[in-house]
Formats: sequence, structure tokens, C-alpha cells
Amino acid sequence: MDAYTLWQSQLEELLDGFAEQVTFSPGQLVVIGCSTSEIVGKRIGSAGGLEVAEVLYKPLYTFAQKHGIHLAFQGCEHINRALTVERQTAIAFGLEPVSVIPVQKAGGSMSAYAYTHFSDPVVVEHAQAHGGIDIGQTLIGMHIKPVAVPIRTSIKQIGEAIITLATTRPKLIGGERAVYKNK
Repeated sequence: MDAYTLWQSQLEELLDGFAEQVTFSPGQLVVIGCSTSEIVGKRIGSAGGLEVAEVLYKPLYTFAQKHGIHLAFQGCEHINRALTVERQTAIAFGLEPVSVIPVQKAGGSMSAYAYTHFSDPVVVEHAQAHGGIDIGQTLIGMHIKPVAVPIRTSIKQIGEAIITLATTRPKLIGGERAVYKNK
């Protein structure tokens, strides 16, 4: 099995494990941070590749379609970790588009690939996603709702990139006399 096939297989298994533990409501937003450099065993931002992004995009897109969720692909620090989304996603979540187009060296390979493959892409500065997948420690936390809950699956890495998954839950407020809905 070549490396690209292995990475795609690892991602598919990761997505299956994620879906086993998290029930996605249609219309929710999931942010994807992905360092293609880390996947190939290099320092983040140093050796990314569109060919790696291409291998990962299809399983992510298929996952989103299956669960009826929106994807937001986080760019790198050169575009302030802005998110590539479909225009309809920006409208649905009230996100204001900004004037930048992610490219491999300023935005990152995964965000750039998504931009060229979405039907009507825009870039937005920030969002509050219901969950996320961080491939290669890209620091997606700034785009996750306030109470993030880590998710563990059997897949700990894709290639050489460390994986972190999260879902979110509503805040528990009210103190010791408050009553909360059981899950």
C-alpha cells in the first residue's frame, strides 16, 4: 500500500470512529485543520502538498455529505487561520467573507485545495464550529464553540501528523441547584 492510500485509509477509519461517538445534527459546522507537511513527516508549513490534500479531501467531503454537515477548512497563520467555506455556509452561519484566496504557501494546501473544489467558496475570519478535526496540531481551537470535548479514536496519527478530535456541548450554568438535561 502506498503512502497516499494509507493516509486516506487512516482518515476514513478516523471519520468512522468520530461518527460512532458523535451524533451530528444536519447543518452543523465542523472545522478541519490539516498540515500536509506534518503528514509527510516535516515541520508544519514547510513541505505541504496539494497531492496530499487531494487524497484527504474526498473522504472529508463524503463524510460531510453523509452527515449533512458543513465543512470549514482552516488556513495557516499567513492568513490568520481564516476558514474556507461554501458561500451557503457563510450565509447560514452569518459569517462575513474576507478578501483573500488561500494558496499553498499562504493558506496551506488543504485550504487551497478546498477553495478550488468547493462550488462557491469564500473565506471567513472566524466561526464557532460544533466540532473539529485537527491533523498535525494546527490549533483549530479558536474556531470551536467554548465547551470543547475531546474525542478519542483508534487512529492517533495520519502519516506522521498527530490527530486531535473534538465535539462541543452547551455550557452548564446555574450552580449547584441547577438541573441539566440527561444525555
